[in-house]
Amino acid sequence: MNIVDSLTIALPKGRIQQELIPLLAKAGIRPERAFFDDSERQLQFACEGSNISLIRVRSFDVATFVAFGAAQLGVCGSDVLMEFDYGDLYAPLDLNIGHCRLSVAEPEGLAEAESLGRVSHLRVATKYPNVTQRYFAQAGIQAECIKLGGAMELAPKLGLAGRIVDLVSTGKTLKANGLREVEIIAPVSSRLIVNRAAFKTRHAEINDLIERFREAIHAG
Repeated sequence: MNIVDSLTIALPKGRIQQELIPLLAKAGIRPERAFFDDSERQLQFACEGSNISLIRVRSFDVATFVAFGAAQLGVCGSDVLMEFDYGDLYAPLDLNIGHCRLSVAEPEGLAEAESLGRVSHLRVATKYPNVTQRYFAQAGIQAECIKLGGAMELAPKLGLAGRIVDLVSTGKTLKANGLREVEIIAPVSSRLIVNRAAFKTRHAEINDLIERFREAIHAG
């Protein structure tokens, strides 16, 4: 396969990739064997019987690869789209996978005087500083964001920040670290995203893929 002529789809590593596998099969996308091996260090994969190439990257990087044209399509969470707000991206489909929520959490037993309704400034640990600042600004609160890539739950316990903004699924990790979910910023799910310029120049190919994914979603 000529990589230059391939239609490249950026996919996230980890849990979402596992949820994507049945959708890829229903859409007629058949990755090479190495794609299914979690221990495989390879990052780019051919697909049988097509000019489609898959790349596997960090979930936060999918939108960047697609926005800047390194990939023509991708799959990323709506949380990532909210954070980066790339104008070069078009998100035609909610894939109905990767469901969770972006939420504010704080320590259990926080004093009433420190509740969100009574503060004008707070420090928040998050990997979503743009979303976080916009959200609190709407409530008249100035949020000082400390950007972390993980282990967010440690921040309040160690005095780094009073609250966190992070993805929540079951809430078990929050509870295990003495935190409670207090506000939901937005529900989150995975979206199919497309580079707008590529959609114009390779419309037929990309539109065909969009329709194949749409049918795969409806097929259940």
